[in-house]
Parts: sequence; structure tokens; C-alpha cells
Amino acid sequence: MKQAAEALLREMVSIYSPVGQEREITQYLVRAMQERGLQAHLDEAGNVIGELGNGSRSVVLLGHIDTVPGFIPVRQEAGRLYGRGAVDAKGPFATFVSAAAQYGTPRDAKLIIIGAVEEEGDSAGARYIVDRCRPDFAIIGEPSGWNHITLGYKGSMTLCYTLERETSHSAGAAQTAAETAVAFWTRLQGYAESFNQGKTRLFDRLMPTLASITSRGDGFTEGVEMVIQLRWPAELDVPAFESWLRDEAAPATATITSREVPYRAEKRTLLTGAFLAAIRAAGGEPGFTLKTGTSDMNVVGPAWGCPIVAYGPGDSSLDHTPNEHIEWAEYHRAIEVLGLVIRRL
Repeated sequence: MKQAAEALLREMVSIYSPVGQEREITQYLVRAMQERGLQAHLDEAGNVIGELGNGSRSVVLLGHIDTVPGFIPVRQEAGRLYGRGAVDAKGPFATFVSAAAQYGTPRDAKLIIIGAVEEEGDSAGARYIVDRCRPDFAIIGEPSGWNHITLGYKGSMTLCYTLERETSHSAGAAQTAAETAVAFWTRLQGYAESFNQGKTRLFDRLMPTLASITSRGDGFTEGVEMVIQLRWPAELDVPAFESWLRDEAAPATATITSREVPYRAEKRTLLTGAFLAAIRAAGGEPGFTLKTGTSDMNVVGPAWGCPIVAYGPGDSSLDHTPNEHIEWAEYHRAIEVLGLVIRRL
């Protein structure tokens, strides 16, 4: 069983599947799930769906099988598997499939494993299934560490700042377009610092990141564009904040191009109880975490309204990094824990 579980993850990581290019890995996973006793198919969005059991209660295991761009040569070294997606989030998804194959479905329940596409983009896969499914329990496949479960994610927002105007003389008093943009970025940092006063947890803080800035000019006009990523907590007054952004950006335009609301699950449910008991049974000391990023939990959690957590092996600080890798020992521990959860449900 261990060899089969390792072979599954190794093959998944070997298939390069950046966001928007998931077809090869979905086709592989349909075959891999069928070989492990699941009924598997692709839906119209390109998600891979595997099902086990036909009981009245449904348990959805929702992971994503796309990655950020950048292939990492796959290698095994010192009990670790290196490769893009080993942690985020092919490791957690392989945990889902392996646990289902090894431990089977809960009594009187139906297990539905979903490998969603484009999570690293606009979560198109999760948005497709959110209204087509109403599970009794849901587990999101994201790295939490084998002995922790994640209860919540912050909100996210992408701001596009655009300014174009006539070129002024460099010896004049007027700011250049680039200087005006930088001044706006500095004011935004000040807004965040003021909002964050007294907030010690990153989960409670407003966190702006300058993703890119590009300036241009042709001798007659000059322009600048900035893309700013914002991670925001539930306590933020979003309408007031967006009004501040528009006012402070003028005469530039500030456009919100994407938005995900924060989500935090309940701490005491049958699902969290099953995880706590399973982690202890596997020899661990369980804990809860809150993440400063976002996941498909932000999409499906509010709509489904059922007990939900995020779980999976791996160190999330390795997400999107050139050193991404997973410990084989942790991967197998997570399969054991998830198998126990399935049984306890």
C-alpha cells in the first residue's frame, strides 16, 4: 500500500500541470482512481471526480491538481519527494485518493473526491461544482501538516492601479506618473499599518503586497500600472476601504479585478472531533491553524454551510517555492489520519 501511495504522488508531481494546463493530469487521475476501485470521470469544467459508496450521507474531499508555473525536476532524497505541487496541493490530493483506496468509504455514506482545476487562477473548478453539490461534510486538500487542521482563510483582493497623462519636464515640480504611483503605494502601506495596530496575529491583519509596477512613456505621454495583492480579515470594512482606495488613487483609476471573502469554519463539529481523535490515535498532538492565504474553502464554505476543514500533509511555507518538497513519513501519517477520519464518520 505504501508503494502504491508513493507511486501515485510521484507520478502526479512528474506531470507538469500549471493553472490552465491540467488535461494530462486529469486523464491520468481518472485511470489511477479507477485502478484503485473508485468510479471516476471528468466533469464539464475539467475537474476529475472519483466516487466510492452509495450511502445517504456524502463526504466531499475537494483538492486541486493545478500548480503555479515553474517546473521543479522531480527527485527523491533523504526521505523527501521534491517537485512542483508536492505540497501545494498534489500531496494532499494523493492523500485523499490513497486513504479512500486503503480504508474504503464510511458506512452509509458516499465518498466524493474532486480534483479541481484552476485553483491557482480564479478557482473555476470549485465555482463549477459549488452549486452542483451539497455534502454533509467537506475536507479541502491543502497543506496543514499531518497533525493540524485548518479552520479558516483570509480574504483576498487584486487591485489594478492605472495612470496615464501628458509628460512633464523632469526639471519641473510635478511628480512623474511613476512617483505618483509610488506615493499612492506608500499611503496604502500607512493605511494598513494604522489598521493593524494592536493586532498580533497575521490572520487579523490587512496585508498589501506590490506584485508588479510598470512605467512607460513615448515623449508625449507617460503612464504607470501597478498590481497590488491584498489579504484582508473579516473585520475590514470593505466598502469604506474600497472608497478610500478610489479617492486616494485619483486621478489614477483603481479597479478591483478579483475578490474572495474570508471564511472561518466552526471549531466544534463531528468532523473536527473525528480529526482530533484520529490524530491522537496516530500518535500526534492535534492543533488548529488559520491561514493568511486563500483556498477553495473561501468559495465552497459559505455556500455549503456544512462542517468543513482543510487538511493535508506538507509545510505550507514551501508553497510556490523552488524548494518545494514533502516528507514521505508525513505523507503516510496523513493517509493514516484521513483513513481513521473516514472510518469514524
